[in-house]
Amino acid sequence: MSPTTYHRGRSGFRRRKRLTTALSVVSAFLTLAVLTVAQPSADASAQAAALPYQDASLAVDERVDDLLARMTLDDKIGQMTQADKDSIVPQSDVNTYRLGSVLSGGDGTVSPNTAQTWADTYDGLQRQALATPLAIPMIYGIDAVHGANAVRGATIFPHNIGLGATRDPALVERIGRAVAEEVSGTGVDWTFAPCLCVARNDRWGRTYESFGETPELVSSMATVVDGFQGADGPGSAPASVLATAKHYIGDGGTTNGTDQGDTRLTEAELRSVHLPPFKAAVDRGVGSVMLSYSSWNGVKVHGHKFLVTDLLKGELGFDGFVVSDWAAVDQLDGQTGFTAAEVTKAVNAGVDMVMVPYDYKKFIGLLRGEVNAGRVPMSRIDDANRRILTQKFRLGLFEKPLTDRAYTSTVGSAEHRALARQAVRQSQVLLKNEGGVLPLAKSAKLFVAGKSADDIGNMSGGWTMSWQGRSGDITPGTTVLEGIRETATDPSRVTYERYGNGIDGSYTAAVAVVGETPYAEGKGDRPGAMGLDQEDLQTLARLKASGVPVVVVLVSGRPLDIAAQLPDWKALIAAWLPGTEGGGVSDVLFGDHRPTGKLPMTWMRGASQQPINQGDGKDALFPYGHGLTYGTGTDPTPTPTPTPTPTPTPGTGLCTATTKVTGSWSGGYQADVTVRNTGTAPLAGWAASWDLGTRTVTNVWNGTPTTSGGRVTVRNTPWNGTVPAGGTVTFGYTANGSADGLPVPACAGTTGG
Repeated sequence: MSPTTYHRGRSGFRRRKRLTTALSVVSAFLTLAVLTVAQPSADASAQAAALPYQDASLAVDERVDDLLARMTLDDKIGQMTQADKDSIVPQSDVNTYRLGSVLSGGDGTVSPNTAQTWADTYDGLQRQALATPLAIPMIYGIDAVHGANAVRGATIFPHNIGLGATRDPALVERIGRAVAEEVSGTGVDWTFAPCLCVARNDRWGRTYESFGETPELVSSMATVVDGFQGADGPGSAPASVLATAKHYIGDGGTTNGTDQGDTRLTEAELRSVHLPPFKAAVDRGVGSVMLSYSSWNGVKVHGHKFLVTDLLKGELGFDGFVVSDWAAVDQLDGQTGFTAAEVTKAVNAGVDMVMVPYDYKKFIGLLRGEVNAGRVPMSRIDDANRRILTQKFRLGLFEKPLTDRAYTSTVGSAEHRALARQAVRQSQVLLKNEGGVLPLAKSAKLFVAGKSADDIGNMSGGWTMSWQGRSGDITPGTTVLEGIRETATDPSRVTYERYGNGIDGSYTAAVAVVGETPYAEGKGDRPGAMGLDQEDLQTLARLKASGVPVVVVLVSGRPLDIAAQLPDWKALIAAWLPGTEGGGVSDVLFGDHRPTGKLPMTWMRGASQQPINQGDGKDALFPYGHGLTYGTGTDPTPTPTPTPTPTPTPGTGLCTATTKVTGSWSGGYQADVTVRNTGTAPLAGWAASWDLGTRTVTNVWNGTPTTSGGRVTVRNTPWNGTVPAGGTVTFGYTANGSADGLPVPACAGTTGG
C-alpha cells in the first residue's frame, strides 16, 4: 500500500458498507484479518483504534506510559533487540520476535542497489513490525557516515577529517540535512553518525572518521546532529533521521592507536579530551549514543556502569537510548559467544538496545531468563524501553512508519552534489606552494598521474558501498582527473597515465594524485611504516625525472609520512577522502576558489613521532591549523561570514554569565557557563571573565580562552557569537582545583554595527 496511506492522527480503517448476509459478514472478517497481517500499512492502529498511545495529539510521555503498560515482557525485550537484515530469515521473524530494530551492516546491500529497492526492502520489514499486536514500528539503522554511502548513486561527501579541515560548522549542518534527505528517501530512519571521537594517534584506522585531534574542533562539528534530526531534536525537521553520537568514549585515544584497544588516561584527562564532543551532542538533543569497543584503563566501555549510566545518562542528562556496537557485548568476557552474564553486565551497565546481528534469538532467550531470574530488574527493562519508544514517537514513526517516497529522488541530486563539491574545495589544505606554482593556468599543458587520479573508490575511502570500501568505479561521481579536464580550457592538453610513463619536459606541470587505498576500522591500523606505497613512490620518481614541476594531491584518511619526498614537490595539497565530487579539487588547483582549509591534525615529520598533537612540544612537519592560500578565485559560498571575535572589557554589561558545576572528581571539576543577553538588541559577540585563584582551566569548548594575570577570559567562537535579545548560549570547561566557591563571571557583550 502507498506510504501516503499514513496520516498523523488517523485512527483506523474506513468502515465498509454494511453487509447483509452471514456469509458476507464472515468474508469481510477474513478479509480484514488478512489485511491486518499482510498489509498493516492500511493503518497501524487498526486493532485498537482509540488507544492513547496512538493519539498523536497527546504528549510523548503520555503515549509512552500508555504503551508500556500494554507491553508484555516479550514485547519489551524485542524492542531492545537489533538484528542485521540479512540474518532475519524468514522475514516474518520481525513479527514473531517483536524486533524493535533492524540494521544493515557495512557490507549489507540490496539487489539491485538502488534507492527504490532500499525503500521497498525497508517497507517490507516495517510491515512485519506493524503486524504485531501493538503495531510498534521498527527503527532501521545504517552507517550513513558520509552520505547514504551504501546506496549506489548517492552523494558521497568528504569523510569527517576533511570536514574538520573546513572549520565550517554551518556547512557541516547543511551536509547533515542533505544526508538525512537521501537516507530518508531509502526508508532508513537512523544513521550511526556522527563519529565524535577525538583522534590522538594517526596510526588508528578510524582517524578519518574523526573531525580532528582537539575536543574544541570536534565539538564544534556537532552541528551535524541538527542537520540529521532538526534543530529541536528528532522529528523536528522534514526527513528527520535519528543521529548517533559515537563511539562513546575514548576510542580515539587508545594506546598505540590500536582499534578496539585500551585508552589509558586519568578521569580528568578523559573528561578534558574525549567527553566534550559528546556533551555538545547531548546538548543538541542527539537521540542515540553508540558505545565504543575500546576499554578505559582495562575495563570495556560496554560493561562500564559509571561511564554509561552515571556519567552519560546521569551527569550529562542524556535522555535518548544507548546502543551497543556490532556484537560488542560478546567481547565482555573475551570468549566467543554471547553468555547470560555478558548480557546482564551490559544491560545493567546501561545499554538499552543490543546490536546482535546474527544471534537475536539467543539474545532474546538469554535476556528473558536473566529478567525472570531477577538478575536484570524490570525497572532497567522499562527504562530502556521508555528511552527507545520516546525516540520512535519523536521521529513520528507511529504516524508515518513507511518510506516517504517524496525524498527518494533526492538521492544523488544535483543540489546535493553541488553542496558536496563545495565541501570538497573547502576541505583542501594547501601545505606547500613553492614558487607560486599554484594555481594552475587553465590553458596549461598538464600531465596527470597516480592511482587515485581517476578512481572514485580511492577518493571515497572506507564505508562506501561496502564496509572496507574498494578501488574502482564503485558509484557515479566525478574523479579528480575528470574535474581537471572539465576545467581546462582545452582538455586535449591534459594527458593521463596512471604510472607516470611517457612524461617529458614539454609539460607545464605534473599533477600526481597519490595516497591510501580504502580501508575501515582495524584493517586500517598502521602500526609500522606510514608512508606512500611502492607504486606511488615509483610514479613520483618518474615525474621528478622529467624535470617538470610536480604538484601532489594527497588522497588519504590521515597525515602520511612524506617528509623525505616533500623537497621533490613544488606543491602539496591534502585532499583527504573527498568522495564523489572531485571537481572540488580542480576548483582549488585552478584557482576558481582559493584554498581555505586548515589542518585538523598535526602533521608528523616521521611515524616515530606518533602520537603527535597540538601542544605536546614535538617538532611537526606542519602544525595543527596550518594551511596556505593564494589570492585568486572566490571565497567559499554560500557559507555565512563568521562573526568577528569581540574585544569588550569584561564587566561592561549587555549580558550576564552564570556557572553550573556539571561534574567533579578528585582534584578537578567540569562546569557550564550560560551567557544571557540582557539587552534589547542582538549581541554580535560576548566575553566572560573570572579570577582563577588557585585553579587552572584545562579545556574549553564552544569558546576561545585566554589567560592573563590569574584571570581567564572566554570569548565566543565564530559560530556562537550572535545572541538574540533575551537569548542564551553556553560554553563549557574543565579545570584543576576545587569547585567550591566559584566566582560569578563578569560578562561583556558587543552589538552589531
